Amino acid sequence: MGIKNEPNHLQGQTSPYLLQHLHNPVDWHPWGDEALDKAAREDKPILVSIGYSACHWCHVMEKESFEDREVAEIMNRNFICIKVDREERPDIDHMYMTAVQLLTRQGGWPLNCFALPDTRPFWGGTYFRKDQWKDILLKITEMYRTRRHDLSVQAGQLTKGIAASGFVEPSDPENSFNESDASGFYGNVMKYMDKEQGGTLHAPKFPLPVNLEFLLHYYYHSGNKNALDQADLSLEKMAMGGIYDQIGGGFARYSTDENWKVPHFEKMLYDNGQLVSVYSKAWKVIRKPLYKEVVYNTVEFIKRELTSPDGTFYAALDADSEGEEGKFYVWDEKEVDKLLGEGSSLVRDYYQVGKKGYWENGMNILLRNETDHDFAFRHRLSVDKLNEIIGRANNKLLKAREKRVRPGLDNKVIVSWNALMISGLADAYAAFGEDKFFSKAKRAADFISENSVSPKGKIYRILHGNKPFIGGFLEDYALFIQSLLRLFEVSAEKRYLHTAKVMTDYVTDNFSVDGTNLFSFSSVESEKLKASFFELADNVIPSSNSVMAVNLFKLAGYYENLAWSDRSSAMLNDIRKNLDGQSINYTNWGRLLLHRSYNFYTMAVTGPGAEEQIKNINSMYLPNVNTGASVTGDEDIPIFRERYKKGETRFYVCSSGRCNLPVKELSLALRQIKKRD
Repeated sequence: MGIKNEPNHLQGQTSPYLLQHLHNPVDWHPWGDEALDKAAREDKPILVSIGYSACHWCHVMEKESFEDREVAEIMNRNFICIKVDREERPDIDHMYMTAVQLLTRQGGWPLNCFALPDTRPFWGGTYFRKDQWKDILLKITEMYRTRRHDLSVQAGQLTKGIAASGFVEPSDPENSFNESDASGFYGNVMKYMDKEQGGTLHAPKFPLPVNLEFLLHYYYHSGNKNALDQADLSLEKMAMGGIYDQIGGGFARYSTDENWKVPHFEKMLYDNGQLVSVYSKAWKVIRKPLYKEVVYNTVEFIKRELTSPDGTFYAALDADSEGEEGKFYVWDEKEVDKLLGEGSSLVRDYYQVGKKGYWENGMNILLRNETDHDFAFRHRLSVDKLNEIIGRANNKLLKAREKRVRPGLDNKVIVSWNALMISGLADAYAAFGEDKFFSKAKRAADFISENSVSPKGKIYRILHGNKPFIGGFLEDYALFIQSLLRLFEVSAEKRYLHTAKVMTDYVTDNFSVDGTNLFSFSSVESEKLKASFFELADNVIPSSNSVMAVNLFKLAGYYENLAWSDRSSAMLNDIRKNLDGQSINYTNWGRLLLHRSYNFYTMAVTGPGAEEQIKNINSMYLPNVNTGASVTGDEDIPIFRERYKKGETRFYVCSSGRCNLPVKELSLALRQIKKRD
């Protein structure tokens, strides 16, 4: 055991990532006026070091360099050292990540960026070995002393580049989008898809659920079976691979190889929320038992390991335990035999222990190489009998695993990530009708609404217990609004729709910027950084602007608000050029493109049977239908206004601001819904 250093300036922080560095000999400061004023007063360059608690290479660099007294002395003498949790402050992360990407054409975490005392970046990189890091520190120190002007020029150029990277001026009005646009977008997406192993081409491989949702949605409209097959291939390969925790449920952040075998073992809430959504939707289309299994087991993992006492959801589980990546999850063949006894050979075959699952140093990653149907047939078992055997084995393995040293838990409650989980649970409830899924979603959404959202719609990003802090970013607003709309769709509880509207009004008032139809990532009330941020491209989380554009489109249907519809259309039109050649990075925008290219409907159900009928509607895969139900008739929601008749359940199918005459049977309403003209 090393000597524990006195706490540095991170004392009092709540971020698990910052607290991991509390006793480093580096005199870390949190981002804030105290550190920035100190840099200006002492005329020292700033080192901004950014990461997150589950980041494996962040831990490596901390152990190699930030816990080393010699390295720390160089850092403390020459720099004001600031630690940032990227999950708390994505705005800061974006500014410095963009700078590093402009300089090096690559990025990642840990992110280490050097800046002038006024916070403008001039150089940076990601992970560095100890000897490299020492050399860099000394060279930057000398450059700051002898070439200050050159660094200032570079900082100015970088800051301009960051500011220009996302700002999009309004485009000239275009003709409306059509099926040809959708087909071209789909064709471009498919160029990047792996036709043998699913997902996108090349390693590392991220799940990217938004890509798969687009493919399902495109298949619905076009009938192009290649789109469905690609989504199905990807979902099946991921569910059978090492990236999926075969005995405990839940997905790791990404696979380091092309075959989904070796995961980067950290588990993130945002991945699992989105994957619950897409597997639930895929099950509606394909009805594959594997997908139902994945949803139920992943929700159980979230309940067991990432749910707070308040019913909200924690951020992540670390990749490491006992200082080794993946140690908690991998298995020695002898250990499996000892735990399972006489029946272990079948289970080892099922999970490819000693075969495809072999990893390194005698350890195995549990994965599957064939479907349950094929495996059962090969072993002359029924699928039900196989499931019974594997279920018992999983329980034994899971109980044994629980006795191991657990990976670290990041217990931050991040509103935007919780929103993705809430949406996932709502989608699972819609698909499978399990009341417990809706109860979990409702409990989390209600807690956040009560403790993190003001009556005027302002939201805070982080909850620590019931105490909110850090003003929300566009990501938090957009994704929470999305989750509220989904809860309204599946429950008919109009308070969710009202809160979504209030928050949308707040966004349009506080995130709009002159000269663009897009929304800024930070509100007018937020800290002003040296470069504004407009998040456009979809990534592991869909971009906040794309989510907000879809929200406006859907809310316009409920509230018959033409201004919202027009702005949503303008946002899509303004990034039209990005869609043509970079479709794979804009697939959530692609979903809006499909809404605009094909028929889209808002279905209002009113009367005593409305709630039951809304369950029937939501059990179907209807990506081109907004649903809303009212048992009593809600005059304050335009879609229901004057559309209620006491004692009768009615269906109104509306499109482009016009509603058809009401019908009294769901089957008749569904006949009015066309996938395409």
